[in-house]
Amino acid sequence: MLQGVAGSTQRARTMRRELSLPEVLLWRALKPRPGGFKFRKQHPAGPFFADFYCHECRLIIEVDGEAHGFGDRPERDLARDRWFADRSLDVLRVPAREILRDCDAVVRGIVARAALRREDQE
Repeated sequence: MLQGVAGSTQRARTMRRELSLPEVLLWRALKPRPGGFKFRKQHPAGPFFADFYCHECRLIIEVDGEAHGFGDRPERDLARDRWFADRSLDVLRVPAREILRDCDAVVRGIVARAALRREDQE
């Protein structure tokens, strides 16, 4: 199981109560386990927190707001994605605006990616 560093559990609990609107909408769609995949929200992952994580297929979903395109965020996101990839985790970055525009399509894409990951692991 992917775990966080010491003390990350309390921070994750706080973050779960402070979701952005796109994260709330996506969580409402992922909570009922679409495609039979169980997702966790704000899951501690080493020094990071995954917005959403499916352990079965080792898939991380990151909701990227506009801030992810400015300053040092692109480099930080790249380093974070490398950290996950080094641990055989797949990261799917979803623009927040896509969730607001068509959450159902985003969920279908997530389920399709999760299904591919599950097949690859079998």
